[in-house]
Amino acid sequence: MDFPKDLRYTKDHEWARNEDGNYVIGITAFAVEQLGDITLVDLPEEGDTFSAGEALGTIESVKSVSDLYAPMACTVVKINEALEDEPELINDAPYGDGWLVVVEADADAFEAMMDSDAYTALAAEHA
Repeated sequence: MDFPKDLRYTKDHEWARNEDGNYVIGITAFAVEQLGDITLVDLPEEGDTFSAGEALGTIESVKSVSDLYAPMACTVVKINEALEDEPELINDAPYGDGWLVVVEADADAFEAMMDSDAYTALAAEHA
């Protein structure tokens, strides 16, 4: 499984992409594969703040309910409202229309996350 090189990753299978100084957050294709068909996503409110590693929502699938974790200390500036009616967007395009939230965060925290090579090795260990 290939993971986009322009993203950063967490051990909890979230990804982050720098977009104009804010960070788009989602879950990886590996996480989607492990979860199965996603049926519901519970996201935070705009303006909510989180510490790195703190649960910021949940994702439900036909297999389980899992927490979504903040990959870095952040403040939510936008949520993907389309997921309310179409959570399957995450299955279809986890790096595209299936993004979860956009956050404000420290650039150093983003740079400290795993690159795609490190995440590929982690995913291989958990496969």
